[in-house]
Amino acid sequence: MSLIKDIYSLSFYERLAGTITKIIPSFEQKKFISMIFTDEFKTMEWKERMKHTTRVFHFFLPDDYPAAVDAIGQIIGQLREDNSGQDTLAYIFLADYIETYGMEDFDTSVRALEMVTRFISCEFAVRPFILRYGDRMINQMIIWSKHENSQVRRLASEGSRPRLPWAMALPTLKKNPEPLLPLLENLKQDPSESVRRSVANSINDIAKDHPDLVIALAEKWRGISRETDAIIKHGSRTLLKQGHSEILKHYGLTSENISVTDLEILTPEVKIGESVEFVFKVSNQSSDKQTVRLEYGIYYRKANGQLSRKVFKISEKMYPPNEMVTVRRKQSFRLITTKVFYTGQHQLSVIVNGEEKEIRTFEIVAG
Repeated sequence: MSLIKDIYSLSFYERLAGTITKIIPSFEQKKFISMIFTDEFKTMEWKERMKHTTRVFHFFLPDDYPAAVDAIGQIIGQLREDNSGQDTLAYIFLADYIETYGMEDFDTSVRALEMVTRFISCEFAVRPFILRYGDRMINQMIIWSKHENSQVRRLASEGSRPRLPWAMALPTLKKNPEPLLPLLENLKQDPSESVRRSVANSINDIAKDHPDLVIALAEKWRGISRETDAIIKHGSRTLLKQGHSEILKHYGLTSENISVTDLEILTPEVKIGESVEFVFKVSNQSSDKQTVRLEYGIYYRKANGQLSRKVFKISEKMYPPNEMVTVRRKQSFRLITTKVFYTGQHQLSVIVNGEEKEIRTFEIVAG
């Protein structure tokens, strides 16, 4: 199985060196390769290899930062011409170069970020500039939110997310995300699906700390367009999973006339590596049709013996009056690198429109 760090291979560096030589004729390809493949290279993980590539790349660029940025622009142009994998993860060192060497030159780095993100996303590289320059950088990102290029517009929303996964934290925006609202307003009807998805993810980040702000935004944006409604719905997913009363009210999701019966755990003892299977019936007992958001919760046992619920969506659809449906599902306990399962009693619940209706127990045992 190939590892992510293996994207930095000899063939990648040889192709890169060949492209750089077309822009910088004095570029020493053999020296570049030898400086990359040090004795320590094999033991480096992906991020270390990326940072190492940035440092070696810097050695061959002009000492003057604006001149180096101009060279990077020419290299990107040649990479495109050589069809060398635009948006390929290995090239993220180009974004890292700006973060590493451009912090003291705001204006040049803004130009560089705007240029490089069209080739490889700068969503991680821009965050140190937000920390360093605050409103000045956010104001620039508001300008980017009106850019003609969708990748630059996406940088505005994705790079400023308060809780971007795997990225540097932005505690000021987590505490007060209101500076982001003009940016999100500009993008709420963006023609690019990837930009709209980024806006939704930013809203979902905000919802984790400021649910009232997101509910106000949902009311403000209601009915503007089908795409904007979809942004809010996806951006409210955490609040919906939490059963937040105001967002449920916003979507007309009530549960008093929806019943869940005959919940049965079909596999009351589950080995690690297998799945818990369950079945239940759900019915609309009202004389009117009703939207039903159907979810289930798994109460995972933690190392300290406490249970922690994670919610999974089954469906959201309209139920005609007096309709009854049998639902059968399973949830895997297959071992993955990011999840540890503990033996002992677990619980499973069925959730209708944010309300937990039925709950049962089952056991996880060693495989």
